[in-house]
Amino acid sequence: MGGATISSFNSTPEEEVSSVDQDFSNSSSVKPAYLRKVEDGGLNVKYNEADRPISPSSLDLEVNQRRRQNTYVEVWQSYDRLRTRSKNLEEAKCKISSYAPGVWIEELGGMKLSDYDVPKTTSLLLIGPKGSGKSSLINRISKVFDDDESSSERAQVSYNSLLGDGTYFIQEYMIPRGSTSFCLYDTRSLSDDLSENIEMIKCWMTKGVRHGELVIRESDGSDLRKKLKRKARGNGCQSCKVRIINFVIFVVDGLAFLKSMDTDGNTKTQFMQMIAETFNCPYLSFKDDKPVVVVTHGDLLSLTDRARIRVHLGKLLGISPAKQIFDIPEICEPATDLAIVDLLRYSLEHAERHLPCKKWIGDKVRSASLSGVSRSGFICLYIILGIAIIIACMRHAHGHHPAKPPPHVHFHHPAKPIPLVDWPKIDWHKIRHLWLDES
Repeated sequence: MGGATISSFNSTPEEEVSSVDQDFSNSSSVKPAYLRKVEDGGLNVKYNEADRPISPSSLDLEVNQRRRQNTYVEVWQSYDRLRTRSKNLEEAKCKISSYAPGVWIEELGGMKLSDYDVPKTTSLLLIGPKGSGKSSLINRISKVFDDDESSSERAQVSYNSLLGDGTYFIQEYMIPRGSTSFCLYDTRSLSDDLSENIEMIKCWMTKGVRHGELVIRESDGSDLRKKLKRKARGNGCQSCKVRIINFVIFVVDGLAFLKSMDTDGNTKTQFMQMIAETFNCPYLSFKDDKPVVVVTHGDLLSLTDRARIRVHLGKLLGISPAKQIFDIPEICEPATDLAIVDLLRYSLEHAERHLPCKKWIGDKVRSASLSGVSRSGFICLYIILGIAIIIACMRHAHGHHPAKPPPHVHFHHPAKPIPLVDWPKIDWHKIRHLWLDES
């Protein structure tokens, strides 16, 4: 994420927005116009201000034009808001520094804080393609909260990804140093093979992660495997503590993404497809909550290009470019620091939304469900018992009817009449009390 700074948050949008406006004006022959609907022969026909019919295709083009323009405006405004809010940076940092797991839980659906299984440490997982800048981002975040720009870098940064070096061992970093409130996990870069990425992510998200854990893929050569295993034996620092991931930060190299935007052919398709399919992997989402995205290497790009990247990336991933994509270049300035604070605030708040319930809450729900089933079962039992009693009584009554005598035989009725039904004695009062007890 190092390099010469071409533009930063200090650049004024007015100086660079002209190229984007030019893009708007050249992308469609249809000029923005106020539209109204007119009933004509039972068909809804769209007219412009000059009362000239607009074809459905032209209308769709204009609508998409307006949406795209509104999205750009929203992204530009997000840079302006950062500059305006940067004077309150210290206050925003204090909210993150004083964070404790569970403080931002929303008590919804009758749930209370005590009903949730709150971890001692909230865990945020960083993933991204090779060279995306995950380790550099961790160093940048750490410096913001250490308030010491002269401190050494905590994460090892690879400045030549072509050599194959990178993060092979999962690394845990507490933020701030010495705290146990939340941590960031630096991971091995994504592979070009989507199936390998999905398998690796599935393992992290379902089984948890450990500091110092070695990550080996099937595509790794035998020499690399031997080298990594020797390192693992030599380090001997793998933690026995397994942490469940609470939220995910997806890191994208803005420079590489811009190149793919402006390149035609299979290279563009493969790179963007890998990002989109990995990002939308179901294991990364908590219910319908997708990961937050960070765009790096913006210090090597103009502000216009950085805005273009966020808009295009938001469309590709299906998320808001102004609210869920954070542009964090390698620039030491208040606006960038505030963007980092906003990123962590977003991540921690969303991590709190998906904390699991305690085990006894689940047992209570299951117990209540079984209680309902038991009550229903007793109702059915009483109905069946009642039907059985009625049938038994009817059979009993049928057995006491005298046989019909032949025509030539005169039947003499006994002095005492025989009852038609000999009802068995049933303690209905006792049954009623049993039913009340079960209810």
